Amino acid sequence: MADTGSLLTTHDLECIRDDRLLFKALSVELGVGEVLQIEGANGSGKTSLLRILCGLRQADAGTVMWQGEDVSRSREDYYANMVYIGHLTCIKADLTVFENIRVLLDTRSQSVSLALIEDALDKVGLAGFDDVPGKALSSGQKRRMLLAFLLLTKARLWILDEPLTALDVQGVELVESMIVEHRESGGSVIFTTHHGMQLPCEMNSVNLDQQC
Repeated sequence: MADTGSLLTTHDLECIRDDRLLFKALSVELGVGEVLQIEGANGSGKTSLLRILCGLRQADAGTVMWQGEDVSRSREDYYANMVYIGHLTCIKADLTVFENIRVLLDTRSQSVSLALIEDALDKVGLAGFDDVPGKALSSGQKRRMLLAFLLLTKARLWILDEPLTALDVQGVELVESMIVEHRESGGSVIFTTHHGMQLPCEMNSVNLDQQC
């Protein structure tokens, strides 16, 4: 695998939706321990870009590179080191918090002990909620459950679409502190948000309104 010193790079990405050009010639570079905010008006293609980066959507042109190699040729390593949290919670209503997290970890072929899950739930303010069914959780509690899953993945790259959705002030501060801690441990983050993020660290940004 080529080593360029960058974790994730894109070259001349283009995205068209419903015959409308959202962005073109988009090239970004994300290094180890860097945080990148994707900005733009509603409909500018922020979620579409994140889905392209995650492999959930095909770009109309351009490439996505993981550590200097096309993602299509390093897919297994990329998906083992990247985790995507969308703005929809995707929680199964009839499963408990513990079972939901287990299901999410299964998608990554990860096995985690109950003790580690309980510790993650405690860190996100859901101590004692492991046996509560998903349908009994508030929107904010569902979001916190996803944050617990995020902590358990140990992924180097977090890609987060509107991570502050449905969270109260304490929840927003929790996300901000998680991003800072992830960065300090050598992790990298790409995120979108309409609510603003107050991070006590350097943060880069890309505005999609300027890419079409």
